[in-house]
Amino acid sequence: MSQTTDGVAELGYDKVIVRAPKNNTSKNAELMQCPECQSTHVNKNGHKKGKQNYICVGCGRQFIDCYQPHKGYSEEVKRECLKMYVNGMGFRAIERIKGVHHTSIINWVKQVGELLPDAYEPDTIPRVGELDELETFVGQKK
Repeated sequence: MSQTTDGVAELGYDKVIVRAPKNNTSKNAELMQCPECQSTHVNKNGHKKGKQNYICVGCGRQFIDCYQPHKGYSEEVKRECLKMYVNGMGFRAIERIKGVHHTSIINWVKQVGELLPDAYEPDTIPRVGELDELETFVGQKK
């Protein structure tokens, strides 16, 4: 693959030929682009977690050709687990039913809890209250 550029008078050449570098060992050099500087001058740079690793000659950025999207639970599964928790199920019971680790469910509950206000402040204060009787014993009963 070569390109010709005409009129480079500063260098004293009428015609300059630009070629791809010889050490570029990538099969798809035309398709590979550095995500940082969008340069196509990249070289293979070993393997990382079973995937081909590349390095940009221009900026030195290391990257792989395609990144997998973040793996995680869908919003529907999160919503169902939170609904089960609100309805009184324990974290480990939800884990057994849904197959979601209980620490994930705890983190989801914490995230939703941070969105709630700190205290409920009603617009009007009720004038009538209701109390139930409560009797306790201190010491011995004779």
